[in-house]
Amino acid sequence: MIIENREPEFIREIKSNKTLVQKNNDHIFYGHGKLLLTGEYFVLDGAKSLALPTTVGQSLSVKYSPSFSPKLYWKSFDVAGNLWFETIYEFWRFEITKENPSPEELVLQKVLRQARKQNPHFLRDDIDVHVETHLGFPIEWGLGSSSTLVHNMAQWAYISPFELQFETYGGSGYDVACAQSEGPIFYSKNTNGPKWSPTIFDPKFSDNLYFVYRGKKQDSRKAIEYYNSLRPIDPGIILSISDITNEISKTNSLKEFEFLIGAHEKIIGKTLDLRPVKDELFSNFWGEVKSLGAWGGDFVLVTSDRSSTETKKYFNDKGYDVFIPYNDLILKTEKKDLTNEYLH
Repeated sequence: MIIENREPEFIREIKSNKTLVQKNNDHIFYGHGKLLLTGEYFVLDGAKSLALPTTVGQSLSVKYSPSFSPKLYWKSFDVAGNLWFETIYEFWRFEITKENPSPEELVLQKVLRQARKQNPHFLRDDIDVHVETHLGFPIEWGLGSSSTLVHNMAQWAYISPFELQFETYGGSGYDVACAQSEGPIFYSKNTNGPKWSPTIFDPKFSDNLYFVYRGKKQDSRKAIEYYNSLRPIDPGIILSISDITNEISKTNSLKEFEFLIGAHEKIIGKTLDLRPVKDELFSNFWGEVKSLGAWGGDFVLVTSDRSSTETKKYFNDKGYDVFIPYNDLILKTEKKDLTNEYLH
């Protein structure tokens, strides 16, 4: 499957320029989606992870108009351009103007209020504000509809995206780092906060890597709650995951890569008492299969030394229709953008 480019032209302009577009005091922001290749769960306790920003993401556009009764008008569009969410907020405390608000309206209200808390000057003028968000991927894919929103909101409000994320959605923050990155990154989080840097991860065997969507979205909050219930985690496990991340980032051998992700799956499965996805669903597959992010949903990474056609057929025959080559979905870092140290 090749990702269809259904994004509006103005979004493609942002992505090509890689800068904020501002016209007539209006604003447009863009954030990339994400996949977590290594370090799931344990990134919360300082494990070094390898995270992959995607070629698709989400935009947020803002238009302003004078008003004597300021309101915030919000519309969200899916990858096909269909309106899937619409609401109106009173301006000063972001009260929802209709009765019986939806869960989505309440979550967005929390994000808006947190943005105001971080920047008391955010949206204080006598103006109507019209916001539109456009997704570049199906929302059920779990590629970061929330993290790209947080990133875009933070750019708009001139605030820390990580603080906004931690105070609203929670999690490790790797997805927010991906939203603002132009290629693979190393990411970790400890008591001092997030720490991340760009890295080159462009394996020679990338043509042998694919992403398969399992057809259900995992609840990240429940996955984190389960992980937290197992603390404290053996520091040796954190070190092992970090070592595997380092080795995966350097290998140019498909066989070694398969060995490493297999070892990673075994560590996660044994420590968290979870069954690896290959054992559960694809035990007769000739390559390796690795969960990405919280286990049980969203995408898996698969490796194959056979043709793309044969590999795709295997998963299609099992009812998995979304099959995406690695190089169609993952951004690549230019060498000139790199440093050898964590940046943040």
